[in-house]
Amino acid sequence: MTGGFENFGVRSDLADDVLLECGICWTRYDPAEGDVVAQIAPGTPFSALPDEWHCPNCDAPKAKFMVIES
Repeated sequence: MTGGFENFGVRSDLADDVLLECGICWTRYDPAEGDVVAQIAPGTPFSALPDEWHCPNCDAPKAKFMVIES
């Protein structure tokens, strides 16, 4: 078996209002709030974040974020 979880990338079928959490530092991305640090407007779904966006707390890439089950 080759590769690891890093090769899966970011899912494109996420609902616009889904909450995600960084798998490194547990920082949440809530689309309703956006990201003040990166000047991402409230209402921006995770799938619409730029490819270069990263965790505002620990600098982890988008691929490290996981869906929070409600």
